[in-house]
Amino acid sequence: MSQKLTVRCLTKLKPYALLSATTTMTSSPIVAATTSTAAAVAATKETETTINVPVNKLEEQDVGVLCYISQLPGFRGILKQRYSDFIVNEVDLDGNVVHLTSLDLPPEMVGEEEQLPEQLNKSYTTEIDMFRSLAGDSDAERLNNFIDKIRTGAEDSTSPLVLSPSSDKLHRTAVHNFFKEKLKFLVTDTVDGPEASSKCIRVRLDSGGNQNKGRSSRKRKDRGHKPFDSRGSDDWLENRGKFLRFHLYKENKDTQEALRLIGKLLGVQSRSFGFAGTKDKRSVSTQRVTIFKQRASRLASLNERLIGIKVGDFCHVNEGLLLGQLRGNRFTITLRGVIVDSEDTIRASADALGKHGFINYFGLQRFGSGTVPTHFIGATLLRGEWKTAVDLILDPREGDILLSFLHAVKTTIGDAVRKIREYYKESNDIDGTLRQLPHNMVAERAILQGLKKCPGNYLQALRAIPRTLRMMFVHSYQSYLWNHAASIRVQKYGADRVVLGDLVYCKEDSCSNAVKVNNSEYEGDVSDDAFNCSNLGELPVLDLPEDGNHPVKAVDSEDLLRGDYTIDDIVLPLPGSRTTYPTNDICDIYRDLAKQDKISLKESVHSVKEFSITGMTGAYRQVFQRPLDFEWEILKYSDGNRPLAETDLDIIAKSKLVTEVNHTDAANIPDSCEGDVKLLSSFEADGERENFISQVTQMALKLGFTLPASSYATMAIRELLKTSTSVAFHKTLNNQT
Repeated sequence: MSQKLTVRCLTKLKPYALLSATTTMTSSPIVAATTSTAAAVAATKETETTINVPVNKLEEQDVGVLCYISQLPGFRGILKQRYSDFIVNEVDLDGNVVHLTSLDLPPEMVGEEEQLPEQLNKSYTTEIDMFRSLAGDSDAERLNNFIDKIRTGAEDSTSPLVLSPSSDKLHRTAVHNFFKEKLKFLVTDTVDGPEASSKCIRVRLDSGGNQNKGRSSRKRKDRGHKPFDSRGSDDWLENRGKFLRFHLYKENKDTQEALRLIGKLLGVQSRSFGFAGTKDKRSVSTQRVTIFKQRASRLASLNERLIGIKVGDFCHVNEGLLLGQLRGNRFTITLRGVIVDSEDTIRASADALGKHGFINYFGLQRFGSGTVPTHFIGATLLRGEWKTAVDLILDPREGDILLSFLHAVKTTIGDAVRKIREYYKESNDIDGTLRQLPHNMVAERAILQGLKKCPGNYLQALRAIPRTLRMMFVHSYQSYLWNHAASIRVQKYGADRVVLGDLVYCKEDSCSNAVKVNNSEYEGDVSDDAFNCSNLGELPVLDLPEDGNHPVKAVDSEDLLRGDYTIDDIVLPLPGSRTTYPTNDICDIYRDLAKQDKISLKESVHSVKEFSITGMTGAYRQVFQRPLDFEWEILKYSDGNRPLAETDLDIIAKSKLVTEVNHTDAANIPDSCEGDVKLLSSFEADGERENFISQVTQMALKLGFTLPASSYATMAIRELLKTSTSVAFHKTLNNQT
């Protein structure tokens, strides 16, 4: 019989206590009690709802993260003191851990270098003179230099040429037609200019896909929503997969940011890339990426120009990657500055984490890092309060100032963003605000552009936000409900047994009353602190069975007698039209919590399905999660600037160094994890141990484990340390070292 676990929670949990309407964010409702039920039911009319926006950064207890599985004492440790302390390697659907192992082209791709179009062998003096009369001296000279760079294969020849901005659409059309008729080896498209009313024409070398097609080529609006740029090369071998797959290695950059940079250098849009999920920005990560009909030689040539980004391990495949096509992620996490009463405490806590796991909460990343949490906005959307939702996204907030503090910049980012928000609030000048607004603030820009096209139509402005991003708001409210339900389930019934009425993934011999649900709508759930689709979700999808359509059932007395289920089988729903709820009192948590926010889980107060609980299918999520292939070790170090774990790039560099010295003794090659670092297990004699410990100043705990593509590594760390995983908290610890 397994040992009984006694759980530990931060407070005695009651849904009504958590939802007091008179207190601050840590115990306040999303909607203040000033909203009447009748007003909330008015379908799309704006109400006088008062939103209790917090003045401080979001904390775990604000989103229902309140319990631990074990009562073991925690200890102090700093998470992500260096971004290399948080290493993430994607795990593909076959269970393979994705690593960057080579930056070079494989032998079979070495001969596939792009051949320059035959047209480049002739002189274009006449065409340049014609273009000069159309676009002016400056752009004509730049075009001439651009063609010369392509001819000579200059290092930056793959970068597109962006012509001078123009607000004259007829002139831009004339320029596009000039290239189609006179310079067919180049292709053009239109991008935003520096002024809200201006556009720029971008010119790049055609890979072969559009040459001589003229009007027969599809316009941008006719290309549909394909996840790749259809203007890839037509000069493509029939027996070669149409997609180039490569491994993307990045340091301290989110996935979207890295792909934007690569796309800019290739002259393609970032949406041309396919990937299975986003990875944390403050980390070192490796993941798979696909792009349609691009040559590996072009990408490999970018490695010398990219900073903090590398690409390699090229191969051709028949299908592009889609969000959700991963099994999980392998984490290598180093906790620095560990302070603990005894190393035995670390051993006991680490062993308990490996044996019992952690509560599978949605981490803080799910809810944003600003002072307007995404689930606040989600609640307003579910109530049909379109203007309120727009105001929450656009209005000035204290978080813009806190952003500066958390990113260790003195004035720049946070102050500038706050001033832009204040400018719009005071002036209502959409064009002026768009000129100032950073391009990475995707949601804000989309809303303003929507309001410019349809003034006063706040619903249409919200729909201008990319779907993946706008759905994140509603999904985060579902996660908010799930976290609270999980906390109350753990506090009331513990973490070591299945109880009557629990929901479980059904086993074949007890599925007569099972309910099925398809969870595919959650596969694209990603976002960021500035609502820019990058890294709010540490991982992109919910933990679903491989078939994505698995039945669940409520445990009955016969199941308990037979012992059919364990805590590993327990799930809780993310509300939707086709989800079922536990048949014990945990069901009431969802209803009561949503009711306090003036939200019904059974009917919608408006007809917009995508912003309605009843318009979504729903999903299930396991309550408890054990880390897979779990390992740990204690390190001692004296130099806080030295890495304590090897990245993929470190391994490649060390391998090259070994090769360059003609296979000399590898023991003479310095290891990035050696020097002033020793494993506790590496001491062979007590005398050596005592001598070394007298020289070191700090202790670290290095962890390695794999999680499915729904679980947050930060929640595993939280169970270990028994402290908050918020960025602000660990910044404070870092400042104390």
